[in-house]
Amino acid sequence: MLNPKTKLAIVDDHPIVIEGLLKLLSRKNEFEIAGTFTNGNDFVEFLKLNELDIVLLDIILPDINGIDLCKKIKEISASTVVLALSNHEERSAIMKMIENGASGYLLKNASVEELMHCISEALNGRKSFSKAVTEIIAKPELYTTSYTKLTRREIEILKLIASGITTPNIARQLFLSKFTVENHRKNLLQKLNAKNVAELISTASQHNLL
Repeated sequence: MLNPKTKLAIVDDHPIVIEGLLKLLSRKNEFEIAGTFTNGNDFVEFLKLNELDIVLLDIILPDINGIDLCKKIKEISASTVVLALSNHEERSAIMKMIENGASGYLLKNASVEELMHCISEALNGRKSFSKAVTEIIAKPELYTTSYTKLTRREIEILKLIASGITTPNIARQLFLSKFTVENHRKNLLQKLNAKNVAELISTASQHNLL
């Protein structure tokens, strides 16, 4: 009797990433690609009606934060393994994903071997990370102030906001969705404890972030 295939889904708002993963995973006989999704809400509706072994989940999505989506996935289907696959390198985001039920975390620059190893480890009930993520987790938090935890992308967007560029124009300039830029803007306000953009710029200036 043949072993049942592992039912896998991909949630990522970049079609080219989905296409690459599909080409890779379709060559592996042990997987059945149950579906691909470019937003979180469509995936949630799918998961309510379908059993799924594992999902490769990006953090930045056009309609919902992947960290929140991870928690929702585990509420709907506790047995579904969540493996984060993202460009988001912030240690606090990685730890929050694990806290919300993810079984592992990879950066998108991970090798094919790392991806397959992490999928295997996660499906066997172990926490698994790509080499780069392991290094991020291992680094001690040198500072406790939130402004030291800004990602490169957040600093980039912070400087554009300080230059007076609007959200739609930032989105066009960086080839991001307006939702993604807004998400970064909210994170910046929270991290720098600012109530509005003027306070955000003032705080950023005080800490030489501009």
